[in-house]
Amino acid sequence: MLLDGWVTTHMFRILAVALLMPLLTFAAPIDAESDELQLDAYKGRVVVVDFWASWCVPCRRSFPWMNAMVAKYADQGLVVIAVNLDKDRADADAFLAETPADFEIRYNPDASLAREFGVEAMPSSFVFNRNGELVARHLGFKVKKQDEYEALLVNALRNAQ
Repeated sequence: MLLDGWVTTHMFRILAVALLMPLLTFAAPIDAESDELQLDAYKGRVVVVDFWASWCVPCRRSFPWMNAMVAKYADQGLVVIAVNLDKDRADADAFLAETPADFEIRYNPDASLAREFGVEAMPSSFVFNRNGELVARHLGFKVKKQDEYEALLVNALRNAQ
């Protein structure tokens, strides 16, 4: 019974996020300080939108993994966009000095994008297929699940447009 409630709750959240996705603006990318995330420019590519903050310990583990995924799959169409939610940009810059990113970074200190996406944990990742459809959502980052995360990306990359 408890599992049934958990499934219902999470299915509702996934459905809510999926219904909100068309409301986001999906045109050409804009400046890193904007509170809009426009993904139309990435049509035909698999896009990971990852929400993070400087104080997030699992985020420090996820960045090297995301760098490796971009290095391995960018030529196959993988794009990673990491959205920072720190109120103070200096905190994000200090994090990036210690844990560099080989992918696009956006700053959203008012967390408006996080609210639109229904972010509940840090980090939170949303994977969109080549058609711009939400295909996966991950709360947190577990080193033991890296192979599972990669398999999901590989599957999305293999599927035709």
